[in-house]
Amino acid sequence: MSLSLSMAAFALAASISPGPVNIVALGSGARHGLRASLAHAAGATLGFCLLLLLVGLGLHELLLRWPHLGQVLHGAGVAFLLYMTWKLASDDGQLGSEHRQGAPSAWHGALMQWLNPKAWLAAIAGVGAYTGGEQHLLWLFAWIYGPICFVSIASWAWAGSVIRHFLGNPRHMRAFNRTLAGLLAASAVYLVLG
Repeated sequence: MSLSLSMAAFALAASISPGPVNIVALGSGARHGLRASLAHAAGATLGFCLLLLLVGLGLHELLLRWPHLGQVLHGAGVAFLLYMTWKLASDDGQLGSEHRQGAPSAWHGALMQWLNPKAWLAAIAGVGAYTGGEQHLLWLFAWIYGPICFVSIASWAWAGSVIRHFLGNPRHMRAFNRTLAGLLAASAVYLVLG
């Protein structure tokens, strides 16, 4: 297998697997539709690619030298997951509600990646496995990772938009949102206890 193909396989496995960013994309697709959710997917992709590049350029070494900074990021990530849990759990389930909040923004997606432990693990593992400290390989990896990450997150938003038709009843949407909130809460608990 070529290095590029191996990088692509890693990017797909890391990007398409369930995690907080994909859960939010699924919920956004169900709540707001695919088109409105693409900004979140784009922001999450750009946020991850920036994280990947900075890890490859030495950010991980900085965190090893200042472990308290890593603990702050960990705590912020858990707090952000709990905030997203609350937002989903308190949603009224009204798809046509005039007072509903907009779909997650590109900034929201990027911030989620920086506070997402899954993204940090993927960046550190990927950089360690594929770049060997070579900057041209780091840039190649980011170039390959970007489109795969975007399509993966957008696929979750698309899946949400498909099931949106079955969630037209506010009671069903509330149940769906609370299920997603439970998954995010479970992720936060795992991060605290794991």
